[in-house]
Amino acid sequence: MKAKNQVIRIIALLLVGGAEATLGSYVGNSAAAENEVVVFAAASTTNAIIQIGELYETQGKRRVTPSFASSSTLAKQIASGAPADVYLSANQKWMNYLAEKGIVNKATRFDLLGNRIAFIVPKESTVKDVDVHDGLNLQTLLGEDGRLSIGDPSHVPAGMYGKKALENLGLWAQVQGRLAPMKDVRAALVLVERGEAPLGIVYATDAAISKKVRVVGTFPLESHPPIVYPVAAVAGGDADATAAFLRFLQSDEARDVFQRFGFDVRR
Repeated sequence: MKAKNQVIRIIALLLVGGAEATLGSYVGNSAAAENEVVVFAAASTTNAIIQIGELYETQGKRRVTPSFASSSTLAKQIASGAPADVYLSANQKWMNYLAEKGIVNKATRFDLLGNRIAFIVPKESTVKDVDVHDGLNLQTLLGEDGRLSIGDPSHVPAGMYGKKALENLGLWAQVQGRLAPMKDVRAALVLVERGEAPLGIVYATDAAISKKVRVVGTFPLESHPPIVYPVAAVAGGDADATAAFLRFLQSDEARDVFQRFGFDVRR
């Protein structure tokens, strides 16, 4: 019966729109052994969570199976029955979305990370460092027909933070009609890496992992809401297993990994 229910959850997920995930990855999750922890995490945490998962396993603990996408995509997948144990969001909105539905265990929730957003350009760009302020001429940075690569501001946290910052700085009108809205922040990064967009907005941590882009300006902290990554256990899972992994995310080992990738560790 358990296996049958898992199959039903997978089918529901795929029908609802789990386009960010492959069928193979979810089939793997459906057959998850009792020694596995499935972690749905914001795309910007990909490198850090992979390393932390490997550390966790080397200590003889459960295997960590991560799934990465936009926080919004992951939240909707979890709400549709995706078999996740832990959810790490890049903003409060999508964690609140699941909390209001009773899908995450509120008692396990805490703020884990902080971040910054920045303007990036292809490494070979002639654009120099800029002071991000209310008088910045973005038209010059974009060129005649360039577009601003950004996580879709309608639902991707990095894009939502970016839009709010541009609005508060009085710059949104310059780019509103010249966006290249992407499915998540890593996709926004790739577009600039390929030179298909002359300018992008990503997290500082995403820019730091790429050798193909340069940061030319960081947004003032006061220009947007604090960038906070909450994490929580998904309700209905193995409480002991998820509690153990959440504790590990607060360990010195995990802290070191997050800090190496440029995150501000809150816990």
